[in-house]
Amino acid sequence: MAKVKWLTAPEEHDYPAAASYLSLLLDQKQIDDLVGQWRVSELVHYKAKDLLRAARLAFLPRTNAHVASDLKKIALKQPLAPVLLVRGDVARDVALQIADGYHRVCASYLTDENTDIPCLIAGPASV
Repeated sequence: MAKVKWLTAPEEHDYPAAASYLSLLLDQKQIDDLVGQWRVSELVHYKAKDLLRAARLAFLPRTNAHVASDLKKIALKQPLAPVLLVRGDVARDVALQIADGYHRVCASYLTDENTDIPCLIAGPASV
């Protein structure tokens, strides 16, 4: 089984991708604040299985085109970008948000659910 390799920082296009997803949930000021937090955050590592549980998401199957693409990168030993997260809030029953990198998390989970995934975490977003 291939080991997942990781870049040391997100790719520049990951930030607007995360912002696009978050625009369904937050206003622009909140999004700008989160992106600013990610840009100065230090990488932290979480296991694939824990990210999916905290986000309350099921893993996508190998047949998903984006997951399949990431699995191919893993097999070719090409590094994946760290994921961008928005911290949840257990007291308010708010799940962790995988703002960018859900497919990478799923591909990593399918490779080894205990994969340590580098993440930048921000928030929670202020309301």
